[in-house]
Amino acid sequence: MLTAPFARRHFLQSLAGAALALGTSGAGAAALSGTGPLDAAAYRSLRRYAGTPFGHVAYMDQGNGPDALFLHGFPLNSFQWRGAIDRLSAHRRCLAPDFLGLGYSRVPDGQAVTPLVQVRMLAAFLDGVGANTVDIVANDSGGAVAQLFVTQYPKRVRSLLLTNCDTEPDSPPPALQPVLEMARAGTFADRWLARWVADKDLARGPTGLGGQTFSDPTRPTDEAIDYYLGPLVSSPRRKDLVHAYTLGLDPNPLAGIEKELRRVAVPARIIWGMADTIFDPAGGDYLASVLPNCQGVRHLPQAKLFFPEEYPDVIAEEARKLWGVTA
Repeated sequence: MLTAPFARRHFLQSLAGAALALGTSGAGAAALSGTGPLDAAAYRSLRRYAGTPFGHVAYMDQGNGPDALFLHGFPLNSFQWRGAIDRLSAHRRCLAPDFLGLGYSRVPDGQAVTPLVQVRMLAAFLDGVGANTVDIVANDSGGAVAQLFVTQYPKRVRSLLLTNCDTEPDSPPPALQPVLEMARAGTFADRWLARWVADKDLARGPTGLGGQTFSDPTRPTDEAIDYYLGPLVSSPRRKDLVHAYTLGLDPNPLAGIEKELRRVAVPARIIWGMADTIFDPAGGDYLASVLPNCQGVRHLPQAKLFFPEEYPDVIAEEARKLWGVTA
């Protein structure tokens, strides 16, 4: 989720359906074999589209075994999960869709993109790709959608692995307020995202996407910035959609959910980056206290919000542990 740790002080003044599958190239297949990092070109070659009543959902579908659903953060897309998918595709059929309004999903005119609509989209998407039950892995606003999904479709979820994300008492987090104000004014995409696409060093700087949400100052790479943010600023309509997605996070989409989460029986596990300046560092422990079948919290002292991209080995290790499989 984009906010600004510095914005709390000063930065933000300046910042159903049938699957329509695309072909899989040899380069993309090799990248997912564990022989090397999955780059944007290889990932793009593996992108598929699934028709739903909500639009054509761009997604990754790799691996074999029971289905696992990977839900990305804002303003990222499923490319966030490429490292985890590479490590887990031997154990699961990894499904990683782009949310409506983000990434490469194609949204029809007039389609809402709020978290509750995303939940219904995911149900239709899973129906369309033949996935009845899933293990969910989620980050950031994807974690909010995951909580809504598991309370509305508890029989469709086998397990829940949550990383830094919204919780009922911290949604939207205070640091998001300046971004919401820009989205209301229709300026967020131009004042922040377009500038980061144009100036990758700015994007990686202390007050950019990288400095705010990644531990490694060399992240995200140039190609990742283009892959994440390029589509969001590619047209006036896409800018309107990213503003709509942002505004869907306020008012609190998780209001009243704690009581429902306390009835969720699925096994859960939490991984929480303690260097995150967006969400409350106590959020992981809060979720562990609310989910009755939570199997513990792993705290990562140096990790920021988008650590799942930086530390895919951690995601894979915890997922295998939760799923009861060996490496």
